[in-house]
Amino acid sequence: MKIYEQLTNIETERDVRILYAVESGSRAWGFASRNSDFDVRFIYIHRPDWYLSIRDRRDVIECPISDDLDISGWDLRKALGLFSKSNPPLLEWLGSPIIYKDTFGLATKLREMLTTSFQPQRSMYHYLHMARGNYREYLKGEVVRLKKYLYVLRPILACLWIEKHGTMPPTEFSKLVRDARPSVTLSAAIDDLLQQKMSGNELDTAPKIPVLNEFIEQMLDHYSLLSGKRPTPVADYDALDDLFREMLHSVWGNTQ
Repeated sequence: MKIYEQLTNIETERDVRILYAVESGSRAWGFASRNSDFDVRFIYIHRPDWYLSIRDRRDVIECPISDDLDISGWDLRKALGLFSKSNPPLLEWLGSPIIYKDTFGLATKLREMLTTSFQPQRSMYHYLHMARGNYREYLKGEVVRLKKYLYVLRPILACLWIEKHGTMPPTEFSKLVRDARPSVTLSAAIDDLLQQKMSGNELDTAPKIPVLNEFIEQMLDHYSLLSGKRPTPVADYDALDDLFREMLHSVWGNTQ
């Protein structure tokens, strides 16, 4: 498969090892259309000597988009720093149902650490900001871009999950909807959007859907008041440092 070939090429050409690679975006969320890109994201590690430098070095690998394939990744040290802040995109990678590569136990160890280090208010603010921005940009008029409803509903339902459970929301949209237990009318409107999106229709502009706008506005008001009220766990930087060193040793051993 082309994805695995590209990941292998990245390791060879960049002299790195990929520890974890997954699908992100609409395919991981569960509402990809037939022509959706493959959004592959990964965490990689350099040789030990790469980190022993006074120079600032690029800690991201981005490949040119080609043949519906969008591949990029973060260096492990960058990823661990973002993990300490409960960065939602990174945490969504850890929850992706589509895994291309998982080596040396990194993802398992991070998921275990997440049970005590997750920062709900940071993640809720992220999702609220995402929902508010997309709603303001695309869904306020009488004629709207229908598919944008999914990109507003998902972060709102993520906020609802955080409010109820205090944990990182699942990556899959279907799990968020099921946990939210929407009304029959709201559920039907969401199902209709999903069916159209996944059937390959463009879901272009159309009159707004009042039941969705009403729900979204109510939730945005609610979470604007609620976000930031939960206590902030303190990141265990010593444990993250230990994990970083463990990965260096496991991957490279005494090789420099």
